[in-house]
Amino acid sequence: MQSLNKVQLPIIDFAKLQGDEEQRQLLINELGHAAREVGFFYLINHGINQVLLDDVQRVAKAFFALPLDEKRKVKMANSPHFRGYNLAGAEITRNQPDHREQFDIGAEREALPLSDDAPAWQRLQGPNQWPDALPALKTLLTRWQQEMTHVALELLRAFAEALQLPRNAFDNLYGRYPNEHIKLIRYPGRADDQSRQGVGAHKDSGFLTLLLQDDQPGLEVEVNPGEWIAASPLPGSFVVNIGELLELATNGYLRATVHRVVSPQAQRERLSIAFFLGAQLDAVVPLYPLPESLSQLAQGPSSDPQNPLLRDVGWNYLKGRLRSHPEVAQRFYPEYAQQ
Repeated sequence: MQSLNKVQLPIIDFAKLQGDEEQRQLLINELGHAAREVGFFYLINHGINQVLLDDVQRVAKAFFALPLDEKRKVKMANSPHFRGYNLAGAEITRNQPDHREQFDIGAEREALPLSDDAPAWQRLQGPNQWPDALPALKTLLTRWQQEMTHVALELLRAFAEALQLPRNAFDNLYGRYPNEHIKLIRYPGRADDQSRQGVGAHKDSGFLTLLLQDDQPGLEVEVNPGEWIAASPLPGSFVVNIGELLELATNGYLRATVHRVVSPQAQRERLSIAFFLGAQLDAVVPLYPLPESLSQLAQGPSSDPQNPLLRDVGWNYLKGRLRSHPEVAQRFYPEYAQQ
């Protein structure tokens, strides 16, 4: 494993957004700098009650502690919407299995009626699977999703201001039915002679990711090619990173930063809970008109030839899910599973 740079991620105090004009402008400037230079930062004083955060972590642990038979009742392989439970090793990143046990939910909506010529990404919308053995999971995660959406949208609008765009510039792209996503993740401990890929190096696909960590390290950020720093747990904070939507929307002025998770040592485990703020599935990401002082620094989005970025939100999201979850792809998207 490569040695890590000791540089710490920036810390953004979100309470400044509610301060006087000087404090507010200071936050906007700090946010713009953190997004441009690193793409990752800690968010403190975000306004979500610590009791709720503790309850969400507690119910996530309770879910992973359920008997395997109970968890398998809500396995993702049952869902064309990519919702539900996966055993460690079921998700793939860069053609290697991720050693993380996880549970995925999205916005709770009815499945769309599908015609023969409907785009395949319309199958992504639909209901979640919830374990009957743990009814508190739905109650707490639904509440947390609502509160996280409020924080993430305020943050997204602050990003728009940092880019010298109208505050609501991204609202239409976010839309009335955004593709929001929550992932509960448990990383089991791994011995030194085993693969330590908790999750392989990757970018996130949405607008923003807000991550609630426990006290175990493991998240690492590639600040420059081959240069990694640790996003060590900071109590009371979220780790925030920008996703590919903002990279596309700014023509690469902002870049979605590559990151990974290294599995904990044997006899330990790591729990994290991620909230992904996405856009409406039928949206197409435009190029936003940045001021010349910013646009001249844009170098175009960075696209992996093996995993190209698409401006069609639904297709871009579906592409990533098909690559990550081959069992769901083979069962519900056979026309794409072999591509």
